[in-house]
Formats: sequence, structure tokens, C-alpha cells
Amino acid sequence: MTVNDSLISNQITADAMLADSVVVAEGKLYVQGGGWNMLLTPVLPVRQPRLGIGLVMRIPYQLADNMPKRFSLSLHDADGNLMALGDAPPPPTGTGGKVTTIEGSFTVGRPAGVEPGAEQLIPLAANLDGLVFEKAGSYVFRFSVDADEIKALHFRVTHVAQPMMGMRMS
Repeated sequence: MTVNDSLISNQITADAMLADSVVVAEGKLYVQGGGWNMLLTPVLPVRQPRLGIGLVMRIPYQLADNMPKRFSLSLHDADGNLMALGDAPPPPTGTGGKVTTIEGSFTVGRPAGVEPGAEQLIPLAANLDGLVFEKAGSYVFRFSVDADEIKALHFRVTHVAQPMMGMRMS
């Protein structure tokens, strides 16, 4: 059996979504409140209780080479500035201050039964608690593997006027 080269990817790609909460269990991505791209708020700044990012990486056969690969996740405002994702651990174990990038590594091999040309899926979940958005506008999460951006998740924070209670129009 031959594999059609035009059907084989030679890059790591990803599918992703924003959610209220995500988790990976038994090799599957579980998503609660997923598939949105707008946060509505009556007040600014706003502290979002939890924001989940569910991502499924597609690893092509030729890149399943048992070599470590580095990934990173960052959040940027409309001007391209890095935003804080959380607080860093205090000294002596951490630096204190803010965390602006989540980084890690993974290694993928070719287990028995994986045929040439087949891709492997790796689900990832990140839940960020207490993100603060100072102003309305556009934001983007950027996910990279080995310094190549493979996914950008754009969303907006929108200020909505809160209806005035007790006001009556005649």
C-alpha cells in the first residue's frame, strides 16, 4: 500500500477552543462551556474567574521521532504586549512577580500499529484562574511548538452597560 504524499502533513498543527473549563483524562479532552470568543462584562477592569484553553495537537508521522519538542502559551493584548497569566511562586523556589508564558515539552514516538502517514493526537488543557483584563478590546492566546506558532485564539472583551434598576419610563 502506498501513501499519497499530498495527504501527509509535515507540520504540527492544532485545533483549539476557549472554554469555561477543560481537562484531559484518558487521552481525551473534556470541555465545559466551550466554543466562545467574547467575554461580556458590565465593569472594567474585570477579573475572569476561570478561562480554559482546550487544544489538540496533530503530530504527523515523520515528526513522531522521539525527539523532545518545546511548547509555549502566551496571552497578548491588541497592541501585542504580553499579559500576565498569573503570579509566579515567591522566592526561594520562584522569582515572584508575574508569569507571562507557560512552557513545557513533550516527546512523541511511533507505537506499534501506527502506519506510515498516520498522525497522532495529543490533547492539552490549560485553566487560567483570575485573569485580569484592564480594558475592552481584542486579545489573543498564542500557542507555539519549537518557536513556530501553530495556533492563535482571538477573542474580545466587551464592556456592556448594566441596565439601571428601578428606572421607569412613561
